[in-house]
Amino acid sequence: MTDSGFEKTPARDRRRFPGISSRAYEHPADRSALVALRKLTGFDTVFKALSGLLPERSLRLLFLSDSVRVGETQFPHLYEMLRDACYILDLEKVPQMYVQQDPKPNAMCIGLDEPIIVVTTALVELLDEEEMRAVVGHEVGHALSGHSVYRTVLLFLTNLALKVAWIPLGNVAIMAIVTALREWFRKSELSADRAGLLVGQDVNASMRGLMKIAGGNHLHEMNVDAFLAQADEYESSGDLRDSVLKILNVLPRTHPFTTVRAAELRTWSQSRDYQRIMDGHYPRRDEDKDASVADSFRQSASHYAESVRTSRDPLMKLVGDIAGGAGDLGGKLRDRFTGAAGGGSSAPEGGEAGGKGKGATEEG
Repeated sequence: MTDSGFEKTPARDRRRFPGISSRAYEHPADRSALVALRKLTGFDTVFKALSGLLPERSLRLLFLSDSVRVGETQFPHLYEMLRDACYILDLEKVPQMYVQQDPKPNAMCIGLDEPIIVVTTALVELLDEEEMRAVVGHEVGHALSGHSVYRTVLLFLTNLALKVAWIPLGNVAIMAIVTALREWFRKSELSADRAGLLVGQDVNASMRGLMKIAGGNHLHEMNVDAFLAQADEYESSGDLRDSVLKILNVLPRTHPFTTVRAAELRTWSQSRDYQRIMDGHYPRRDEDKDASVADSFRQSASHYAESVRTSRDPLMKLVGDIAGGAGDLGGKLRDRFTGAAGGGSSAPEGGEAGGKGKGATEEG
């Protein structure tokens, strides 16, 4: 073990998952966000129109002409990782992969007809072999889930929104769809993180990679337990005002916050669902046609209900109180915003307003 709490040498006896369906690793929030996205007024019309207009051929030519295509003679170690990831997740056709010069560490999977994986030079230089293996598995997971289609639409619409921002009301409809796409995009990252873990089968490498994306190549200055404690503090501390600020901070982002991703992945890696997959018990692609959409939606709804019930975020607590019929909600809402009932103290919820709260304390 290193000082930062990481074991650098993983077991190389990794399992393969023949015929695995993306349903095996998809986060419930990913599925429900996609269902909500498809129900958005005008989305189907816009999506069908864009499918014939998106410059996918132009994108392929752009990467072909101005990036380095990964193969047996160019970045062969990445090519081997890509082939290995496709073998483990049983993705029959290996996607094209490019390395693009960019000082910002990033990776993406885009494309309508066929997915293209792009990684930046900064990411390649930042991560070690096992960390990079998790990232490649992450992107192959996007490809297997069919995420690349919606991600391409998001990129196009984001650029379009900038171009039509000067037109009165011309940006409103587009931004509504962009906001919904970003919400799904963030959830899809949690699914792909799981796919990356299934490929690398080394949770320490996945944690290291996320820490490096957050803090750079200074592992000797970082600690996994302290990093995960940040996620715990982020979720539970503050008052209702902080909850609103969290929402405003995350809305323009395409990715969840890094500490949140790490905490989500660590929890899943310790779950029964993950262990069942590792033991060879998982949904198969040949069963996808028989999968119930209603069941998937119920699972997603159940996940959100459980998230609200167990969350320590002040806003989610308030939502839980509303759902549970707690008394004096007006007083609770006022006190949470003004800090009159606790704001980090141990005063009972509702304070002198005569609330019938549970007497829980604010964590701060």
